[in-house]
Amino acid sequence: MVFSGVSMKSFLSTAATSAAALTLLVLVASRPAHALNGDPYIHDPSTVAEDHGKYYVYGTGNGGLVSDDGGWTWHGGVSRTGGGVAADIIHIGDRYYVSYAAGGGGMSGGHASNVHVTWAKTLDPTSPDFGFHDDTVVAHSNGAEDADAIDPSFLYQGGQLWISYGTYFGFIRVLQLDPKTGHALPTSKPVDVAIDMEATALIYKDGWYYLLGTHGTCCDGANSTYNIRAGRARKVTGPYIDKEGDPLLKGGGTLVATSSGRHIGLGHFGRVVSDDDVEKFSCHYEADLDRSGRSVLDIRPLLWKDGWPVGGDNFTPGTYEIESARSGFALELGVDFARMARGGGFGGGGFGGPGGGGPGGAPRPAGAPNAAPGAAGAQRPAGGPGGGGGGGGGGGRNAPGPVSPVPNMELSQADSTWPKGDINLQLRDYMVRPSQKWTIAPVANVGGYLGQPFFKITIAGTDRALATTPDGEVTTVSAFSNAPDQLWQIDQLTDGTYRIMPKVMPHAGEQVVLTAVGDSTPTLAKFDSKSDKSRWNFKQP
Repeated sequence: MVFSGVSMKSFLSTAATSAAALTLLVLVASRPAHALNGDPYIHDPSTVAEDHGKYYVYGTGNGGLVSDDGGWTWHGGVSRTGGGVAADIIHIGDRYYVSYAAGGGGMSGGHASNVHVTWAKTLDPTSPDFGFHDDTVVAHSNGAEDADAIDPSFLYQGGQLWISYGTYFGFIRVLQLDPKTGHALPTSKPVDVAIDMEATALIYKDGWYYLLGTHGTCCDGANSTYNIRAGRARKVTGPYIDKEGDPLLKGGGTLVATSSGRHIGLGHFGRVVSDDDVEKFSCHYEADLDRSGRSVLDIRPLLWKDGWPVGGDNFTPGTYEIESARSGFALELGVDFARMARGGGFGGGGFGGPGGGGPGGAPRPAGAPNAAPGAAGAQRPAGGPGGGGGGGGGGGRNAPGPVSPVPNMELSQADSTWPKGDINLQLRDYMVRPSQKWTIAPVANVGGYLGQPFFKITIAGTDRALATTPDGEVTTVSAFSNAPDQLWQIDQLTDGTYRIMPKVMPHAGEQVVLTAVGDSTPTLAKFDSKSDKSRWNFKQP
């Protein structure tokens, strides 16, 4: 990172002074006010790394963060060697390689810097195996050349280890390392691949290498303009081109993610791949305006659209229709269909039968306006006095009088007929019924997963909750009780749809998700990435 008007020494001093801020509550019934739970205060975070069920991230300085509840609540208490700025982590075999930079970044006006790589067997500081080894300089800048060797980031792909580094001061460079040692290969030379960015990251997907870099300004709190942009290439050494065809060596870059809400200055991308259909990215916000404008960690979904990475948003609590991506049908309680007031329809008086004549009961010839379908030349019978045309439609498009909304069915109009115990589920056309409206809310003190808390899913206005059964099916129970079988993980998939997965699997060792069997039956089954049957959309009712 290059500091504009802020010295590194001043920045680190401020960060250390404020490190003891109180934990803020983050579970709210709308878009979460905070990025993550706990004390996720960090600047220049590394990629998130997992070690024996815990998640770790290092930042600028000697410290970092750890989450022991699946990636939702974060706190301090970890450390690394070397200090410096903008660490990164990668796990290869039995080693965790850690990179960081010392010097440069505009400190005291200088750009002479060294990129270091060290390794550890574990990231857990309480383990007897914890400790860093073989701290080695793999790249440097002398302060006069057109480069600044800070903000390093790893990529391991196809058995090859690469590191990217650099800032706005000169070129972004990539360099090949030895994956067995973390040292630079004797024959490896830095390659210039981009300008006008910093805090870069290399990723690989479907035959393309992507270089993501942070544009904008940092280290100015709520005035920072950090945002993440990308280009891609067929070779790791480039040339990298953005979506519009502009080379990154000329300042190009396609937007991936930027500030939103009260989270300002999004930078320092790190990719986390859960599986083929769930990807996430770590980042920091220069300022979380609900946390005194401090720099905080966040973890968000990473989507892919037309071959380009797009920053997604974590799930927002609220009331939704849960729609099957396979059929378009809505998840609902398996109860009898409840009819609403019909409202309008076709024709002024519908398709009425006998008594459907014109004014004064005169017969209406076939083919006249609003005539019923029938054989050519047929006539409707005469109606009674003022024969008003049957009863179908309740005042349709040609009915006199003002137009008014048809009210939604209220819960009290429907739930009196519902069974009191468990109620199974089904899929039907969405028709604004109370049995099709689900309120999804975070649950406190039960942990979470990368970037999110666990959720409860209840019928809106009730405590009736979605739950799993011991035999591996899905149902609803009459009242939410905080039981593990009533907690749900909601992940946005790389195509923008969602996967709904129970916290606790009914059968040990078998991961299942909410799945549509055919058009009408929901169940729990293994996720099939080639099908839409386990993909869902959330729509405002």
